[in-house]
Amino acid sequence: QVQLVESGGGLVQAGGSLRLSCAASGLTFSRYAMGWFRLAPGKEREFVAAISWSGGNTLYGDSVKGRFLISRGNAKDTAYLEMNSLKPEDTAVYYCAAGRRDGPPFAYDYFGQGTQVTVSS
Repeated sequence: QVQLVESGGGLVQAGGSLRLSCAASGLTFSRYAMGWFRLAPGKEREFVAAISWSGGNTLYGDSVKGRFLISRGNAKDTAYLEMNSLKPEDTAVYYCAAGRRDGPPFAYDYFGQGTQVTVSS
């Protein structure tokens, strides 16, 4: 059974930083591309970032380019999202995702339960 468990969310002031983690189990982590999405109240789900199997290819949503960094530790079966220069509009539930297809382009088969990130002004 595949499980993706996010952690690291919380409350932070605008301009601050957070690091999210996504611990994966039940899959061969190094054979899955990983991604992050977010969902804010009243908005559609938004793509945040993605990373290929080896970590050699990354992709970012326009709203987070230059501020967020996706990475992975295949030895730890964990993906990360480093979020810097946070803005109130970054407030959302952040979900990690795993996909068998290496990318880009990326596609996802599994999603985690999400972790709340709140950025105060």
